[in-house]
Amino acid sequence: MADNISSKELSMISQALTCEGLLCKKARIYANTLTDAALAECMSGIADEHEARYNALLNQLN
Repeated sequence: MADNISSKELSMISQALTCEGLLCKKARIYANTLTDAALAECMSGIADEHEARYNALLNQLN
């Protein structure tokens, strides 16, 4: 599939991967440091969503 991706699209996917990866890491840090269990669970869910988007983008390159 990566053979059909233009250089501009590849650049955009790369930028999106970087953003999703950073957002996932930040949300995981927040989830692990928050003392409020409900907020920590919410942040964990947000991290999971970013991770899923990261993986979906990564699969576009395979």
